Amino acid sequence: MIPAAFVILGAGMGIGAAAGGEEQTSPAAKPRPTVTVTQKPAGRAAKPAPQPTVTVTKTAKPKTSEPEAAADSDNKPAPGKAPSGKVVFKVWGSAPAGTDVTYGSDSDSREGSGLPMTKTLTLDTDALYYHVSAQLLGGGDINCSVTVDGTTKKGHASGGYNICSAQLNGGLTGGWD
Repeated sequence: MIPAAFVILGAGMGIGAAAGGEEQTSPAAKPRPTVTVTQKPAGRAAKPAPQPTVTVTKTAKPKTSEPEAAADSDNKPAPGKAPSGKVVFKVWGSAPAGTDVTYGSDSDSREGSGLPMTKTLTLDTDALYYHVSAQLLGGGDINCSVTVDGTTKKGHASGGYNICSAQLNGGLTGGWD
């Protein structure tokens, strides 16, 4: 490749010398050809020293889609996420065939659907307990929680047709446990 470039360069120099250095000013004058030769530098360039390779391996945990509250490593909802005077019921996880969800108090039972599910009710101070129950309709892995006045109870279910349940009971001296 390089010898051919020198041949072309030499031919271009010969053509230029034959013209005698005269400038052609006629309108039909053709521009002179330009020859560009690109060469690699002679000799070998020093290769940079190889850099060490660092590999980081992380073990991924299955994702659980818990709405509105960060979960720690035990899938516990963050405490204190229920606003004052409210009860928060949550069900999250994976249930490809779906779930049957019921939630409420000893005097008020309701149905929920879809994952993740978050429902909020007004706190009834006369209620004896608040509960959430979610049954898998086939396989899956779900978590559930009920939160009253900063106190949270949680449950977990995995496998076919298992039930996740969580319940907070009203204490005799007040509060929830």
